[in-house]
Amino acid sequence: MAIGEILLLVFVFVIAGFLGVELISKVPSQLHTPLMSGTNAISGITIVGAIAATAVALHTEGMLSNILGFVAIVLATINVIGGYLVTDRMLGMFKKKGDDKK
Repeated sequence: MAIGEILLLVFVFVIAGFLGVELISKVPSQLHTPLMSGTNAISGITIVGAIAATAVALHTEGMLSNILGFVAIVLATINVIGGYLVTDRMLGMFKKKGDDKK
């Protein structure tokens, strides 16, 4: 991979980060729970992509690609589980106190 390609990828990553911060900061608090649910669905797709990329790397690349693929799968899984836990906790805040006993 050439230096120009790496710089382009870093540039896209930084711009995506700034765009994400701007978008999330403008979301009203009432929409955070539905937004979190949508983000969990996207993270689930990320797990599928990480598994597919790791499967390809197992047959073509060296050990570093295998390790990075495994780390990608683990981090994406942690992200999905954490997102669902946060969403469940946020939805629990809207329940009435007597509803927990049912």
